[in-house]
Amino acid sequence: MPTTNKPTVFDGNQHREMTDAEYAQYQLDVEAAQVAQVLAEAKAAARQSALAKLAQFGLTETEIDALVGV
Repeated sequence: MPTTNKPTVFDGNQHREMTDAEYAQYQLDVEAAQVAQVLAEAKAAARQSALAKLAQFGLTETEIDALVGV
């Protein structure tokens, strides 16, 4: 079996190298997971920024929680 950099999978009987189609899907899945992580981090940062701005207006933590539905 030729050696490449493709990951291996267990198909129920043996470990084997991913097919080209499996590897292409794997790469798409990895990229999608990375994009989802970046979006989640951006959303969390935006939330923290919004909460900080509400606090600057003099709202208490309890009032902020009531507004944002924590």
